Amino acid sequence: MAENPTVKLGVLISGTGSNLQAIIDAILRGDLKAEIRLVISNRPDAQGLERARRHGIETAVIEHRKFPSREDFDRAVLAALRDRSVELVALAGFMRLLSPVMLDAFPGRVMNIHNSLLPSFPGIHGPKDAIEYGVKIAGCTVFFVTPGVDVGPVIVQAAVPVMPGDDEQLLAARILEQEHRIFPHAISLFQQGRLEIRGRQVIIRGDSSTTPSSSPLVNPAVIDSKS
Repeated sequence: MAENPTVKLGVLISGTGSNLQAIIDAILRGDLKAEIRLVISNRPDAQGLERARRHGIETAVIEHRKFPSREDFDRAVLAALRDRSVELVALAGFMRLLSPVMLDAFPGRVMNIHNSLLPSFPGIHGPKDAIEYGVKIAGCTVFFVTPGVDVGPVIVQAAVPVMPGDDEQLLAARILEQEHRIFPHAISLFQQGRLEIRGRQVIIRGDSSTTPSSSPLVNPAVIDSKS
């Protein structure tokens, strides 16, 4: 059976670009069959731009403040992505909501990563909200972007325990380690043609060997009185 072709990526960033680096590293390891055609930032000082340049990846700065509307900004981004024949758009710390201009152009082909177990704690303070709410398990989510804030169909999630004494920074760092694992994995599933959106669900096609463990993550741990 012929392998699926390399997926052509456009990556949108606003900050440090650590998830961009995770994608680059996965490509270099051979874990992800992808080519980053363009990295776009809406902020000229985003550190992620330098990450891309170090690896010879083309970059562009498209500042949202220079456009009269969200739609006009998205049209400029869309034009740049189309010029590079991008097939899948990855939002790697991109701090802008996308309008239908972008979403209609890439239906089911815009992925985002969020630092909470959606639909819990959407928005920009996922770890802080999780700690303040008192949950025992937090995590991160890769999802397909749809209109709204962090409401699209879930592709992959990873859970981490909330530890005694955690503050926002400690929990966010623990979650970020898992973001770096699951974002390239989700892109790889797309490249392999294994993702199918059915309403709110994302079906991952594959054999039984890819079925995750059914063991629960319990925090605090259950102590067996018989042991």
